[in-house]
Amino acid sequence: MTFPNSPKLVRGGLVLVDPKSGSVRRVISLQYNPDTLSRTLQVQGFGENGERSEALRLRGPAVETIKIDAEIDAADHLEFPEQHAATIEFGIQPQLAALESLVNPSSTDLLFNELLSLAGTIEIAPSEAPLALFVWSRQRVLAVRVTDFSITEEAFDPDLNPLRAKVSLGMRVLSINDVGLAHKAGALFLGYLQSRERLAAKTPGGGLSALGIGGIP
Repeated sequence: MTFPNSPKLVRGGLVLVDPKSGSVRRVISLQYNPDTLSRTLQVQGFGENGERSEALRLRGPAVETIKIDAEIDAADHLEFPEQHAATIEFGIQPQLAALESLVNPSSTDLLFNELLSLAGTIEIAPSEAPLALFVWSRQRVLAVRVTDFSITEEAFDPDLNPLRAKVSLGMRVLSINDVGLAHKAGALFLGYLQSRERLAAKTPGGGLSALGIGGIP
């Protein structure tokens, strides 16, 4: 039962878009938002052995990695079987397969490359995969590359279709250092960085007295 004044639940998820046109190919929303989201920012400085004049310089944006652990459960769908025929037949395999498409080239691309190889093509460039966007509210829409992906299936129906699973996703945020500013991912990163700067500006200012000092020595 929902209440009129209940806030609308916004789900996190991933969106696959065409890297050139930006058109949406697939939306993968998480069934349940994870309780935790871990972020690591690796500073891109000049290292401890750099020249003294370079000590305060940054080579580029920090390399940000994100880790989430999500749950997928068929229980909600099994309550309304007439609306979720695929879950009745396959369990949560369709949802898992959609997530697995983040880390696998399409079978069409593999077959096409094999045909090129049989035709004697000397150099075959790998097909460009769809651009993956991690969406965690309007303030965080990030182009990412999945670096770690694991699935733990925990319950099965009589046909051994998984009914419950935990998915662990590790992602590296793509910055302008990776793709350049002209790329869709680069433009998204610049917008993300600007939004972080605007949020930082909203932090209440403090005085030196709060740190127990009256001035800088």
